[in-house]
Amino acid sequence: MAETRKRGPMGGHGPMKGMGTTEKAKDFKGTMKKLINYMAAFKLQLIFVVIFAIGGTIFTIVGPKILGQATTEIFNGLVSKVSGGGGIDFTKIGKILIFTLGLYVISALFSFVQGFIMTGISQKLTYRLRRELSEKINRMPMNYFDTKSHGEVLSRVTNDVDTLSQSLNQSATQLITSVTTIFGVLIMMLSISPLMTLVALLILPISLGLISVIMKKSQKYFRGQQEYLGNVNGQVEEVYGGHNIVKVFNKEDDVRADFDETNDKLYESAWKSQFFSGMMMPIMQFVGNLGYVGVAILGGYLTIKNTIQVGDIQSFIQYVRSFTQPIQQVAQVANLLQSTAAASERVFEFLGETEEDQTVENAVSVDGLDGNVEFKDVHFGYNEDRIIINDFSAKVTEGQKIAIVGPTGAGKTTMIKLLMRFYDVNSGAILVDGHDVRDFNRSELRQMFGMVLQDTWLFHGSIKDNIRYGRLDATDDEVVAAAKAAHAHRFIQTLPHGYDMELNEEASNVSQGQKQLLTIARAILADPKILILDEATSSVDTRTEERIQKAMDNLMKGRTSFVIAHRLSTIRDADLILVMKDGDIIEQGTHEELLAAGGFYCNLYNSQFEKAEAI
Repeated sequence: MAETRKRGPMGGHGPMKGMGTTEKAKDFKGTMKKLINYMAAFKLQLIFVVIFAIGGTIFTIVGPKILGQATTEIFNGLVSKVSGGGGIDFTKIGKILIFTLGLYVISALFSFVQGFIMTGISQKLTYRLRRELSEKINRMPMNYFDTKSHGEVLSRVTNDVDTLSQSLNQSATQLITSVTTIFGVLIMMLSISPLMTLVALLILPISLGLISVIMKKSQKYFRGQQEYLGNVNGQVEEVYGGHNIVKVFNKEDDVRADFDETNDKLYESAWKSQFFSGMMMPIMQFVGNLGYVGVAILGGYLTIKNTIQVGDIQSFIQYVRSFTQPIQQVAQVANLLQSTAAASERVFEFLGETEEDQTVENAVSVDGLDGNVEFKDVHFGYNEDRIIINDFSAKVTEGQKIAIVGPTGAGKTTMIKLLMRFYDVNSGAILVDGHDVRDFNRSELRQMFGMVLQDTWLFHGSIKDNIRYGRLDATDDEVVAAAKAAHAHRFIQTLPHGYDMELNEEASNVSQGQKQLLTIARAILADPKILILDEATSSVDTRTEERIQKAMDNLMKGRTSFVIAHRLSTIRDADLILVMKDGDIIEQGTHEELLAAGGFYCNLYNSQFEKAEAI
């Protein structure tokens, strides 16, 4: 039941980090290969998508040639009537039109079925990726989140997966139908006139050349758009989540300036990517119109020579339009695939990040352990070339109270992170009941710990559910008993709906002291062997402080406790005090021993005592 610290609205690693230049597109082919491997799970559905997409396209392709026969019948009928013949055969034309309508209805049904199946595939793929991302987050080492903003991680789960789903759904079916249309129309055009087909095909190299140029230009901008969108989300989540702090310090202008800078970069990359995408259609239409002119002139000439029928000209022009449209669609698909690849790359990049080992072979069980802790020649540094804890050793017996003291930035929280295995020591070992913490499965090791931090974490839900988070199978009576032990029961009863009162998103409808009591109740319910406490009484009144202190005393009874102490007067009864400065343990002993030594702790304690006397 580990608490998580929330970063301040202006603190941590801001989303502006590393935004000096637009990141170039990486491995497009490799990313698409990974995506195809993911889609291999839907082989059968994809086969049906291909069949129905091709079937629907073929029925559509046949239509213009049959309609051309109707045009020929009308033209021949008019010529016959002028020559004194029988005129137009409307019965035959009606049959042709009904047959054509039937083809188009079948084509529409096929398109509907393949669209339905493809939507299911894209949504199942999206569901799978979101699930894997969610599971991946729980396996990531803490140092990853120390170097990434919340919004940047959030963007992978939301924006990138949404972009992948939408673009994949559109691009996959469009690619199938476009390729089918190109080949089908080419066959139909050749059946009408190979010479006219040759003229129409002269536009193809021009089209492909333009597509290639635009694709190369747009690819990096699509990736940049996804990247900066994540940065904007990160800034919004980080800054506006603590907007009251921004107001207090009159930082609205600074925040706006930072956001504008990020937003400008997003605007620039999005504008360029959309501009290149928008250029496709008018350029392709212009090239297509050149083809129509050539076909019309040549078709008229061939009709005069009686090589083709009048209706064939109409059919061929429709086929030329149908031929240029899929080329335009392939160009659009190319843009969609760039967007798909950019989003996929970021998702797979996250899924491919180095994980921390969650399980070990022949893991030690936590059952029956008492909570004895030993630090044995511990060396640690966040960077291997800068060790901040040097050769620290200490033995802690079950039920002892260990205080960790020192100025801000001394490394007190680092000791806790090592104990919880958020980080592993560089050398030496931390032992629990004689077993190296690295020999436990991480989740089982953390079952032994309860944590109450200075920054409380409560979620949107009832007070009862927030306390029960310590042990999900706890009964209502056990929840109430834990609240009573934490001195929280009385104030909970005074709230509207009592234990069923809903806490809002930031839990701002209860006071800071009340939140602290609720987190203590949660820790009591979890009943851990080892406690980690970050004293959090500096922001509450004296009476609430006394209640919190009593609740903490109840919590620590019979348990090994590590207390990060801010007020030294509260840890005079500690069995062992570790004094930290600049990352090193410089003194250790009991309160009396350290005072008698007259060292750093003595000076620290006396300075606090003098301040208290002055007040």
